[in-house]
Amino acid sequence: MTQSNTPRRRSLLKGAAVAAGALSAPMVATAQTTSLRFQSTWPAKDIFHEYAQDFAKKVNDMAGGRLKIEVLPAGAVVPAFQLLEAVGKGTLDGGHGVVAYHYGKNSALALWGSGPAFGMDPNMVLAWHNYGGGKALLEEIYKSLNLDVVSYLYGPMPSQPLGWFKKPIAKVEDMKGVKFRTVGLAVDMYTEMGAAVNPLPGGEIVPALDRGLIDGAEFNNASSDRVLGFPDVVKNCMLQSFHQSGEQFEILFNKGKLNALPAELKAIVDYAVQAASADMSWKAIERNSRDYEELKKQGVKFYKTPDAILRAQLAAWDKIITKKGDENPLFKKILESQKAFAQRAGQWQGDYMVDFKMAYNHYFGKGAKKA
Repeated sequence: MTQSNTPRRRSLLKGAAVAAGALSAPMVATAQTTSLRFQSTWPAKDIFHEYAQDFAKKVNDMAGGRLKIEVLPAGAVVPAFQLLEAVGKGTLDGGHGVVAYHYGKNSALALWGSGPAFGMDPNMVLAWHNYGGGKALLEEIYKSLNLDVVSYLYGPMPSQPLGWFKKPIAKVEDMKGVKFRTVGLAVDMYTEMGAAVNPLPGGEIVPALDRGLIDGAEFNNASSDRVLGFPDVVKNCMLQSFHQSGEQFEILFNKGKLNALPAELKAIVDYAVQAASADMSWKAIERNSRDYEELKKQGVKFYKTPDAILRAQLAAWDKIITKKGDENPLFKKILESQKAFAQRAGQWQGDYMVDFKMAYNHYFGKGAKKA
């Protein structure tokens, strides 16, 4: 009898087969798909909803079928401004929006977007959040509100226009009495400057402008403003503003749903946020610049916001933060954290960064040499 046919050999092979079967069973379980239902705070046609879907696709692709995030547009399950509660309660597994939309729950939440951020650009605000103490402060606010959510901030937004107006805003006095749409602490800033403010969700702005319910509005960027229909109802846009010059997006998870994921999938979520942040900032440059050209073709007239109005915004902001800081100790704590980071990081950036506009004007400005 050969060695391969001995009883001992057959017994060993049988035992190995049983062990292999036992080991393979858990692998089937880990391959099962966990599905999460998200909602954004954006209309389906807005580029912001596309950014939300871009994040979900990165997670889904990297997870290899083990995790699948579906993103619904604003209003599919809850109204845009009710996203935070819906995620905290588990009505939704997660969502995509901006921190300023939760402003009514604690005024300090608007500091992740509203105002001049002590001169920090959007990427610097994200640096403060991730490395300068902002993340822990945001978690402190959500904990105080008994909200079981995990928040990821990402995606530095380009500076937003002062707004779209039926008539150009040439001086500070032109803001007085204007019925205007904005959100967050920008509501307080425009109110301080004399406007009558209505904080509408993105999908309601253009219909309100069309019906004359408001005289002017801001939303965000050339791509969003174009697809939402601003140029169909208003033809004047004032560029540059401090009302939301350092904003970013927020990805929310229900804490229980996120914590239930295995460590590998949670790591995929972490790195998908970072990848989506970079991708979003690159896509914004491509799409916003193209849509800026298209808006001009549609007859939109763009004006630089006068410096006097920008200074008036800063003066209004100083009054707002003094008042809010006195009312809310956490508001003051966040401001102090931002200010310390901005003073150091702003000094470094200002000293090290070259004036890119000088080079642009050298090649494309008046008097530039023709090739």
